[in-house]
Amino acid sequence: MSSTLASDRVTARLERARAAARQAGVDALVITPGPDLQYLTGVVKHSHERLSALLLPVDGDAAFVVPTLERPGLDGTAVDTMEVLTWTDGVDPHALAASRLGDARRVAVVADMPALHVLGLRDALPQASLELATPVLRELRMRKDDVEVDALRRAGAAIDAVHARVPGWLVAGRTEAEVGADITAAILEEGHTEAAFVIVGSGPNGASPHHEVSDRVIQAGDVVVVDIGGPLPEGYNSDSTRTYVVGEPGDEVRDVYAVLQRAQAAAVAAARPGVTAESVDEAARAIIRDAGHGEYFVHRTGHGIGLEVHEEPYIVAGNDLLLEPGMAFSIEPGIYFPGRWGARIEDIVVVTDDGCEPVNRQPHDLLSC
Repeated sequence: MSSTLASDRVTARLERARAAARQAGVDALVITPGPDLQYLTGVVKHSHERLSALLLPVDGDAAFVVPTLERPGLDGTAVDTMEVLTWTDGVDPHALAASRLGDARRVAVVADMPALHVLGLRDALPQASLELATPVLRELRMRKDDVEVDALRRAGAAIDAVHARVPGWLVAGRTEAEVGADITAAILEEGHTEAAFVIVGSGPNGASPHHEVSDRVIQAGDVVVVDIGGPLPEGYNSDSTRTYVVGEPGDEVRDVYAVLQRAQAAAVAAARPGVTAESVDEAARAIIRDAGHGEYFVHRTGHGIGLEVHEEPYIVAGNDLLLEPGMAFSIEPGIYFPGRWGARIEDIVVVTDDGCEPVNRQPHDLLSC
């Protein structure tokens, strides 16, 4: 457990959460360990069968329910400023939480709360309806403040430093797994706390967007998709994809990759305040579609990023959300030919007052290794 937020930031975030809940007609929020709890309090903790939860009524003080055996781990965190309700094995923690929530009628719980606790709260609050807190909390987390944007910039620079080293590891005769091991080590060396994901998709494996690594031997002429990222100590994530070729690319690869470069650049240029998320997706998709490759772009153009690698907002058809300054997300169009090869370019961008700022600076060219 840890706390990385100053007390004034915790207070401000809790008040914003209360205001958003009140506007939504919600009486109380119940937040178990996960990214929402980390965002609101700085407390990093894992959820399990013993209930730990922040109780945040819209009218009234925050309280924290925690097993007695875990209370010492919260010393020095934002929890110390709250009423703490401890419980021991044999006590019903859901009833304890319910006693603090009083006569709340609409109670919103976080999406990653274990079903064990959702059902326990439901039984302990027979007068209340339970609903997801996502519509309330996403309004807070989607708009990054200056401190969060700085964290994303540092994460972007750290993963850029890893990509700069990748050409030295992509050698014909090595396996994807061997290259992945080098990348994993470098991600840690460049300041991440873990490698959350490492994709090394060579040749036909590059046509699978969520391929990881395998024992496939990389061959001369392979196009290789490398998608990597993870959190820095403050919890904010990197995520960046570059496409490499072992040797010199053929004409088909050059032509298709040029289309992909134009699509990614168009989506970056389209991202600005006041436009819809789906319009950014369409900016990339239209170029790929007009080039005759539309059926081979098989995923959304982007996803939000912050304390989670994938969070709101999603840059996808059907999302009419208007972009605002501080929103951060990936722009990552791809073209994938099943059984043959694939390519993707991904940067994280942050919406500014008049456009967007990419936090990744590695070149977009198809890099020969």
